[in-house]
Amino acid sequence: MAFALADGGFGLGLPDVTTTDTGIVGPFTQQVGVDVGAGAAADAQVVAYDTASVTVGLLDPTGEPVGSVVLAEGSPLVSFTADADASVTTSVAFGSTGVEGVWFADVAGRPWVLLAPGGATDGGASGSGAQASVFSLGAGETATWFPLPDGMATTDPALADLVAAAGEPVVSTDVRHSVADDTAATSIDYVTADGSPVLVTRMPHQQDGTSSGPGCGLGTYATVAGTVELCATTTLDWSVPAVEPAGALDLDGLSDEQRDELADQVRADAAAIEPRPSDTYFGGKALARDTNLLVLAEQLGLDDVAGPLREDLAAALREWTEPDGCEARDARCFVYDPELRSVVGMTPSFGSEELNDHHFHYGYFLYAAGVLGADDATLVDDVAPVIDLLAADVAAGAASDDFPATRPFDVYRGHSWASGFSPFADGNNQESASEAVSAWNGLALWAEASGDAALEERARWMLSAEAASAKAYWTDFDQADPANEDFGHSVTSLVWNGKRDWATWFSAEPSAMLGIVVLPMHPVADYLAGDPERIRANLDEALVDDPDGYDVMFGDYLLMYAALAADGDAAESERLLAAARALPDERIDDGDTRSYLLAWLMAHTG
Repeated sequence: MAFALADGGFGLGLPDVTTTDTGIVGPFTQQVGVDVGAGAAADAQVVAYDTASVTVGLLDPTGEPVGSVVLAEGSPLVSFTADADASVTTSVAFGSTGVEGVWFADVAGRPWVLLAPGGATDGGASGSGAQASVFSLGAGETATWFPLPDGMATTDPALADLVAAAGEPVVSTDVRHSVADDTAATSIDYVTADGSPVLVTRMPHQQDGTSSGPGCGLGTYATVAGTVELCATTTLDWSVPAVEPAGALDLDGLSDEQRDELADQVRADAAAIEPRPSDTYFGGKALARDTNLLVLAEQLGLDDVAGPLREDLAAALREWTEPDGCEARDARCFVYDPELRSVVGMTPSFGSEELNDHHFHYGYFLYAAGVLGADDATLVDDVAPVIDLLAADVAAGAASDDFPATRPFDVYRGHSWASGFSPFADGNNQESASEAVSAWNGLALWAEASGDAALEERARWMLSAEAASAKAYWTDFDQADPANEDFGHSVTSLVWNGKRDWATWFSAEPSAMLGIVVLPMHPVADYLAGDPERIRANLDEALVDDPDGYDVMFGDYLLMYAALAADGDAAESERLLAAARALPDERIDDGDTRSYLLAWLMAHTG
């Protein structure tokens, strides 16, 4: 469903999903307009929100409440509850069904249901000759609208189950989660006043590998995310494969020759380290890059490289995390903005001062702090006052006066959103789902290093959920789903609430479409494995400008991604290593080193 506030009330629409070669699009188009009284709803404000619901209060010109609208993520129901006697007018005519309080209308060729305790009567014209319905609500009474699932007629026996589950509006939602050895589980409770079930939909990532839950199988809707299944339930629960946090590659299988080659490259890369940037994205990315280089030096026993590099990284991390650092300088420090209720770097980038990309940026700091602090308790104590705030900014376990809970993370969708203020008609968006996965990996490593068990469990859950959704909607989506059939690509690089694009914010190069959703290929990136054929198909699309090699944007990360499909093929492994050795320096990303690239390939190809 799509919703928009309007003068006097609000508008509803079920997006009509259309697919082109480069996009799967379902924009908001108002199909049902709702007016709650001439001049009555002059303003609106959010009066409550939680895990998956928001309550919007409609106010009259004096600021007095007219009523409230409840929207619950995943539910096709939109409910309006009057605070005082109200006359409600819809832009389309809802006719009687013979069942008290249940009304139907044909809207764009689909039946819609209106539940209105006062009944509905065909009223005067609305718009260009269309008939309206007018009905009354007493104080505390509720009207609810929803469209029937695809292909369902008003004579379908299942309609009674839908009507029964739409009778009480959602009051609130709550989330429960857990992580076991193999799975990470999520439950969203949809709370009604009388505890009755509500209509909610299961998205593709919630259906994968599980059977229909209790109350499901009531129909489906086509959405930009794929086909969703309708259920009548009080709890939506699902599980995904657990992803283990990782801060180091497994180099145990390397030959002596490979270790010698890698040692030489580590020495060269360590000697070439330049001053790190001062903004929160590239600065954090450089800290994480050099942390990976340090880990390699320590794994290879290069004490003369590891010692100075660890000292340098610890000093840099301490500088960034001085609680009063911004009183002394205007870069490499963080402040708390009470208006935004957020921690912001004093040298922002990519709109981070507007809350954009905070989990991307801070994930790199968390990763560096987690890896460096794993065996340095003094460092953990020194940086904790600020690193803990970065963690809370993006992953607080509960809302407080200082931070909202898990700010960018959408529990229902299982992934994050990157645009802070989301000033777009298509809603919020996220491009680099892989950086979101890396952020929660960094969060888990920091939680472990700092001894915060509750944060570690939450981070492991978010890591596993984001990894599953990153594959379900970015890199490995179901191409056989009717919603995706006419889409001309095997990757969607930019996912919005209202569309999915083969596009990026920064480049039209084919390699960028895949590169942005696999970088930075930290040790946790094994979650991208599992389907060698799909990996090869994604690479074929990305490497169209250089089909015989990797001399393209993000070529280093695409080589690492390709290693996940090598599957023990000795010739392919050597081909990838040869390409990595020959890759031009300018193709090594600023978050990567040739050392790490070679180490990844050696560790993953044998």
